[in-house]
Amino acid sequence: MLQLVRWGLASYAMLGAIFGAAFSVQAQNYPDRPIRLIVAFVPGGATDTLARQLSNDLGDALGQPIVIENKPGANGYIAWNFVASSDPDGYTLLLAENALGISQALYKKTQSTFDPVKQYDAIAGLASSPSVLVVSNNVPVNNVAELVALAKSTPQKMNFASAGIGSVAHLSFEVFRVGAGFDAVHVPYKGGGQAINDVIAGHVPMAMTSIQVARGLVEGGRIKGLAVTSKKRAAVLPNVPTLPEAGVKTDDVALGFWFGIFGPAGIPEPVKAKLDKAVQTVLNNPAVRERLAKLAIEPEYLPAPALKTKLQNEIVNWTKFIDTHHIKAE
Repeated sequence: MLQLVRWGLASYAMLGAIFGAAFSVQAQNYPDRPIRLIVAFVPGGATDTLARQLSNDLGDALGQPIVIENKPGANGYIAWNFVASSDPDGYTLLLAENALGISQALYKKTQSTFDPVKQYDAIAGLASSPSVLVVSNNVPVNNVAELVALAKSTPQKMNFASAGIGSVAHLSFEVFRVGAGFDAVHVPYKGGGQAINDVIAGHVPMAMTSIQVARGLVEGGRIKGLAVTSKKRAAVLPNVPTLPEAGVKTDDVALGFWFGIFGPAGIPEPVKAKLDKAVQTVLNNPAVRERLAKLAIEPEYLPAPALKTKLQNEIVNWTKFIDTHHIKAE
């Protein structure tokens, strides 16, 4: 009997070694097929824009195509859970923005079991970009002070659009609203593209949106840009002041967008190393940097540990703001 047990243990050990060796070979050969890059919102928003700007370059650096898949819905959670439950083989990745941390802070008291810090491996930080406070052309204001005065004097609260509950656009506007001292009604959409279309049409008077979306619309006179969330004016919209220039104080939270690549927890180290190297190669490419600069996207490479820390800090900072100002997930 003892001999049989020993034989069984030896067999399990042998199988483990075989599977381990095969897994190691797969990791060393990575990638040998297309890689899916998941975006949690509809096409047209900030995250989708960056994904499409970098996908071909990342594909060239890795030697395999990068296929972008938009999986909108449930304020990002459909895509986020999809990636978290995928095989940790490096072939399903997430291009996320700080909404990943914001939503975790906003929904922390619900029954959701999703935890990006535990369920994801951080791969690399990519970039940052400001948001723009915009209003419809039918709103009779031309600057932030006039907008705030109008919002305070309107008997019925004004509406603001966003890419969804817990999105960067949602919480960035909340920070502006709190700093300016007025109330407003949140109108969430399934993505930034849908939200801004209704601002253009005049159905919703105001919103925070990515500068990539806002720039052409402001320059073309289809909407009005009143302020940018960056610390200094954006080179692509030099006539639009910053929020501090407009006299609005903001809480100690990061406004605008930061972007990073994540994958399901358990990705082999050789795979993560190849992905990290590809990101560095792309972000160091002068042609890529020039292309991103024209969209007011600042390349900001972060190694995996720094990206994970950034996500953790984002959750802490937004939790404090949300709790202090009683922001609700509605």
